[in-house]
Amino acid sequence: MSEVVRVMLVDDHPVYRDGLAALLGSLDGVEVVGTAADGLEAVARAADLQPDVVVMDVQMPELDGIEATRRITTDSPHIGVVILTMAEEDQTLFAAMRAGARGYLLKGANQTEILRAITAVARGEAIFGPALARRVAEFFAGAPVATGPAAFPQLTSREQQVLALVAAGRSNAQIAAELFLSPKTVRNNVSNIFAKLHVADRAEAIIRARDAGLGR
Repeated sequence: MSEVVRVMLVDDHPVYRDGLAALLGSLDGVEVVGTAADGLEAVARAADLQPDVVVMDVQMPELDGIEATRRITTDSPHIGVVILTMAEEDQTLFAAMRAGARGYLLKGANQTEILRAITAVARGEAIFGPALARRVAEFFAGAPVATGPAAFPQLTSREQQVLALVAAGRSNAQIAAELFLSPKTVRNNVSNIFAKLHVADRAEAIIRARDAGLGR
């Protein structure tokens, strides 16, 4: 790692993104080499820029920060990802860790905390905000993580049924026949699932569901 940490920022809110870029760019030892406004752009720009650290939001259009982190760390394992988000629930925290994030901070973090996380992750360490430390310790100690339908509490019971069948490779017509639903109802459920999971298509939904143990 060079003395100066090369950082890329990913957030779909331009005011926050540009403000953070200005803040970090004013600090010694940090160079902001680029920004991205959504997950797909983040994956492409990370591959091109090869920063030391990506600071990643979670809730974004096109591709969410969890899947973007998974793709970046798979393609370029040397890039460290720090999640910087409003989301503090266990589901998002653990999903980020499974995707390869080495840092996780809430957006209330101050300048010192953000800088410490960036430099630590650039050195290959893992760092998490104080409020999350106990849950992270329990995670590494083998505390149970929600899987199956419990992994997607934002879905209705019907949507969870449909997602499980999607993950099992069923077509919409097959799902309609199996659950005694109309094809239109199944299409509506699938659309709702995509929106709630922030995925772009069926393939991404299947990946998310199978990661949670559905469809196997």
